[in-house]
Amino acid sequence: MKYIDLFNHLKKIVNYNDNEIEIDDETVIRNFTFESNYRFILPGGLGNNDDYEYIPGIPEDYEPDVIQEMLNKKDAEIPENIKFRYHMMMPKKEIKSKGIIFLFHGFNEKTWYKYLPWAKYILEKTGKSIVMFPIAFHMNRAPAAWSDTREMYRVSEQRKERHPDILCSSLSNVAISTRLHNKPQRFIWSGLQTYYDVIDFVEHIKADLHPAIDKDASIDFFSYSIGTFLGEILMMSNKNNYFSESKYATFCGGAIFNRLSPVSKFILDSEANVSLYSFVVEHLESHMKRDEVLRHYMHTDPEGNNFRSMLNYRTLTLEREKRFREMSHQFYAVTLAKDEVVPPYEVMNTLQGSRRDILVNIEVLDYPYKYIHEDPFPALSKIEDEVDKQFRYTFDKISNFLK
Repeated sequence: MKYIDLFNHLKKIVNYNDNEIEIDDETVIRNFTFESNYRFILPGGLGNNDDYEYIPGIPEDYEPDVIQEMLNKKDAEIPENIKFRYHMMMPKKEIKSKGIIFLFHGFNEKTWYKYLPWAKYILEKTGKSIVMFPIAFHMNRAPAAWSDTREMYRVSEQRKERHPDILCSSLSNVAISTRLHNKPQRFIWSGLQTYYDVIDFVEHIKADLHPAIDKDASIDFFSYSIGTFLGEILMMSNKNNYFSESKYATFCGGAIFNRLSPVSKFILDSEANVSLYSFVVEHLESHMKRDEVLRHYMHTDPEGNNFRSMLNYRTLTLEREKRFREMSHQFYAVTLAKDEVVPPYEVMNTLQGSRRDILVNIEVLDYPYKYIHEDPFPALSKIEDEVDKQFRYTFDKISNFLK
């Protein structure tokens, strides 16, 4: 089946409601429920008494304030982010998988459609099951209203009126842009929540509590874009040596946060990017001095220090490069020459180090059709043959590494 046909087929049949979805005679998607134990670290949670509230500074007669009403709720009280369903694609005949690959998605993603063909191809080539684990407040871990075109249109209109010079504001990114503009620290807290969720998931496996994964299953990773940021912190921290034998393949990801260019109608608008950059890069150290909770999480534990090292190229550089040097044989990266969001040379600067002396294998590909970071394999009939060829070429490389 060609890529475009597989993409359309999987997009049509996937859902979170059915416990099992048959893809073909050999492959199924099984859906499971996960409940996060880490709502308390989010703004509004017991461990994070973040009482900052957004004050829009607009005329009193400018009502209703849709932005405040819909998007600036206490994060710890958003139920979709706490208890949610996730997909696991696996061989139909397999009761308990002997090997899994975590698939981490990109920033501001709302559906798994793009990733389903990727997951199926890797599964077929490696025989390992694919766990599609959502980052906090992404995919189905966010209220449906944040993806509702009509609702987001109202928010977008208010946002453009308040920020007339805004760039790349769109219905697609207005929810995440507004939330991160108002509270840029959300990037840190939701990232840490997801990190701890994945560790809980792994410990669930190790305790033989997962109905479809063997307690001794191998654990590997495949990530795209900002999902690589999460995976890198998991690998660098290597909690209880869980990932000492793990392989890590990344596609269009791997660069330090302040070397990304996320302003895009699909990712973040310009106002959100300035606010986020200011908090997590320029002034993080001063925020840590004032905020005891932030200081504890970002300085005491390995994951916090590794998180900090991945935010700013000049922070903890020696420690970061030492860690990548130690696990260089575990990493493989595929980047795209015309990727403007995660430029290939910045992936090299991060994974191979400032002196390019870390032996991480990085390949730079360039497809013969028009592509962008957010859509490397356009599902367009007029170029379907070439897209199919490049898709297989790319994922053969990734799958061969993950075997």
